[in-house]
Amino acid sequence: MSLELEHYCPECEEYRNFWKVASTTMHLGTKVKWHCPECEYGFVRIDGEVDTGQAA
Repeated sequence: MSLELEHYCPECEEYRNFWKVASTTMHLGTKVKWHCPECEYGFVRIDGEVDTGQAA
């Protein structure tokens, strides 16, 4: 898995390269935390199934 991910940042209101800041394995799968280096907005993905960075 890469250390960078291009993703839309709602705080900056544009696409940014997010940095992987943490990763752990849990009963749901691999949990990865991503942060925007410009504003520190962050989101979590768990095995691509759960993504707290997506709009509802």
